[in-house]
Amino acid sequence: MSRVRLPILRRRDPLRVGFLPVSDCAPLVYAQEAGLFEKYGLEVQLQRETGWANVRDKVVLGELDAAHAPATLPFLANLGIESDPCACVSGLVLCLQGNVITISRRLWDEGVRDAANLRERIYQQWGKRTFTFGVVFSLSSQEILLRRWLASAGIAPDVDIRIVAVPPAQMFPTLKLGYIDGYCVGEPWASLAVQAGAGMCVATSASLAPLHPERVLMVRQSFASGRADEHERMIAALLESCAFCDLPEHRQLLGDMLAHPQYVNAPAECIQAGLVSAIGSPERSSAGLPGLTIFNRYNANEPSDDKARWIMERLYELLQQDVFKAKNLGRTPVLKNVFRKDIFDRAKAMMVEEFRHDQTEGQAHEPGLTAKA
Repeated sequence: MSRVRLPILRRRDPLRVGFLPVSDCAPLVYAQEAGLFEKYGLEVQLQRETGWANVRDKVVLGELDAAHAPATLPFLANLGIESDPCACVSGLVLCLQGNVITISRRLWDEGVRDAANLRERIYQQWGKRTFTFGVVFSLSSQEILLRRWLASAGIAPDVDIRIVAVPPAQMFPTLKLGYIDGYCVGEPWASLAVQAGAGMCVATSASLAPLHPERVLMVRQSFASGRADEHERMIAALLESCAFCDLPEHRQLLGDMLAHPQYVNAPAECIQAGLVSAIGSPERSSAGLPGLTIFNRYNANEPSDDKARWIMERLYELLQQDVFKAKNLGRTPVLKNVFRKDIFDRAKAMMVEEFRHDQTEGQAHEPGLTAKA
């Protein structure tokens, strides 16, 4: 790895960056462990959080400078839905897809293999049992995907079943204890249920919404403008890391790294189930279903208008139309600029220049090799 060549920043307190213990936090963890943040002249302190609402509140209140966050979260913060309104932006999509719908072993043993089978069980148990499914955060991509899966069989959420928010790390124990009948979450929490014999996977985001935006780097608008240089350096470092995380030969290394207690704190083999396999393509999850996280391929990292449009259209479907309009009143220009391609382009140019300089010095760092100029 090359020495830091960018102008040295005036010494500040470390940048506080939040994340949750799911496999798709890999770019942040690798950038920290491999010294990529240091390479770009940054001192970063990663903070493991317990839930996405906690991440949102800490970003809004300025207790975190940036965060690994659901792609819907900066839009919801701007709208002031379930929190005080706060102008937030994202200049980087950290990954695409990667979620798995898991049902309890009990449901599997009762013959449930898909949403249609679940509908039959609901009607058989009508008035005797309330079926409950978990998602990691209200109005998250997991809720979008779960509702899409249920709707495919004519199941009406909030009428036929109940949907509750459960932090990712609590999904498996909550399922095992019988408090919920299934959930939609990213790895390793789907594979862990399968490995323990407590659940079975029945659908993935790759089958329900291929290449949908899953995680972003979320910051306040005031941070993006007031500390633009640090923000763009952080994105450049994470772009290198995302490219590294998308190479199949790094799967075992990343699994072992993320398994540590300060990060995901789960078996390495379950974490690896969410990463690209040595076969490369098509991706396979531990349950034999395509649904792995994509960190760099398919132009994953660009915060494009198409990705923003997918999020906005799905949120429009989820929210009451009149409520959405009321919340959106006078804020349309802000929402159109939540995904900031201009910030991404500057950070990418910085990363490419660093990569070229490394090549010239014969010090090319592996992650940059997959980055396209």
